[in-house]
This record gives sequence, C-alpha cells and structure tokens, in this order.
Amino acid sequence: MSIEITPFSLALARPLETARGTIEAREGFLVAIEGENTLGIGEATPLPGWTESLETCERALEEAIDAYRDEATNADRRAGKRAALDTLDAIETPAARHGLTAALADLGAREAGQPLYRYLGGDREIDRVPVNTTIGDGSPKEAESAAASALAEGFRCLKVKVGARTVEADVARLRAIGEEVGEGDDIEIRADANGAWSQEEARRALTAFEEILGDRLAYVEQPLSANDLAGHAALRERKGSGNDGGSTVGIALDESLAEYAPETVLEAGATDVLIWASSQ
Repeated sequence: MSIEITPFSLALARPLETARGTIEAREGFLVAIEGENTLGIGEATPLPGWTESLETCERALEEAIDAYRDEATNADRRAGKRAALDTLDAIETPAARHGLTAALADLGAREAGQPLYRYLGGDREIDRVPVNTTIGDGSPKEAESAAASALAEGFRCLKVKVGARTVEADVARLRAIGEEVGEGDDIEIRADANGAWSQEEARRALTAFEEILGDRLAYVEQPLSANDLAGHAALRERKGSGNDGGSTVGIALDESLAEYAPETVLEAGATDVLIWASSQ
C-alpha cells in the first residue's frame, strides 16, 4: 500500500465575500491511498486563517507519509496507519488529518464493498446529503437575489455571511432575505460573523436578527473572536433576558475549534452547536 498527495486549485464559480476578506479559490491536496485492488481518496483543503496554511498542510502530509513508510510492513500495515495519523494533530493541522482519515475510511469502505456511511456505522439507507448554500457579503438587493436563486435551486438552508458591514447594514440584508424566504417553517437561516464583532455588537446583532427572523434563524456562528470563550459564554448566559436586550438565538462555534479542543469549548459553556468535522 502506498500514499501519495496531489495538489489542486479550483476557482470558485462566484467569489465569496466574508468578514475576513474575499475567497476566490480553494487550494489543497488529494490524498490517495492504494490498497490491494482499489484506491481510497481523501481531500485536505486548508483555509488559511481558519485552519493551517497550505504550506503547513503539505508539510504535515509529507511527514505522515514518511511515518507510514517507516512503520508499515507487508505483513501488517496497521502500524504504519497509526504512525501516520499520530503525526497529524487535529487542532494544529485539521485539514491534513481530515484528508488522511477520509482516504483511509474511503479505502476501507471500498475494500469492504460498502457505502462509506454504512462502513462508518450508519444503519439508514442514504441516497442524498443535505447541504446549505452560502450567501456572501453584498447589498440587501444582492442578498435577496442570492436567496431567491438558492431557493429556486432547492436549497432549504441559507448560511449568510455577516460582519463585514455594520450591524445595521447586516440587519437590512437579513430582513431582505427573510422577506424573500417568507414565513415557511421549512427554510432555515444561519448567520456567520467569522469572529468580526465586539461583545456589544454581537448583543445588538443577535437581538435584531431574532426580531426580524424569529424561529427561522437557527443560530449565529462565531460572533466573537476564536479565542474568546468567556465572551461567547456570556452571550449564551443572556439568552432569554429580553428586558436587557438579550435574545434566545443559539451560538455556534467553528473557528474556536482551531484554538481549543471540543471538550474545552463545551466545558466553558461557550456554544450551543459545534461546527466540527471529526478527524479522530
């Protein structure tokens, strides 16, 4: 069995405007693991500023391959797999570890002649996986148009990037989206600030978003900086305190998981939802 990595770069069909800047392309590595009669494929696609850099990801994958070659034997390759995984830290190099674990899982499923979901323990037949669309920064009219296009394409969950503008400007954008969506309870809206707000801005945003969207707003993702667990916990403690401007909107964290282990985030009471692709 051998492991190889191949770099790739794909331009986005539409650049994505976020509070951290514009994303125009995604770059990463395909991780290919060759078994006896088949091939397992994984994808390591870091997003600098959120995960490790592209260079760090490549270096980590190369070190994992070296570790595999040092430990694997023809009789037992499990030691090589374990050694390779042990070089990849789920916090420091999450994209690299995801690529390798995905390739290993894909290989195992193919060798077992099973769909990946069943190989991983799923007992329900799965023929489709629901996903959300992402609406980048833009004017209220642009946000409304993007929401209309997404609904026409069949999306039932809209993730809206906020935080690049003032809270008031984002309120206008979400109001336009809410009016386009209507009152149907089968459409879910999520807002993602990418850590752009101060505590005061986050409080105003959560209260205002809830007023215009109500139960259609599932949660606000990463309202504060990634390392501010106490601040996120404080936002959650104010849930339901409507008299002082609090809201009942849930908090979701993802960038914080590049700084802290999930157990640490949960113990701090900092989130209602973890946005986390497990690589354990």
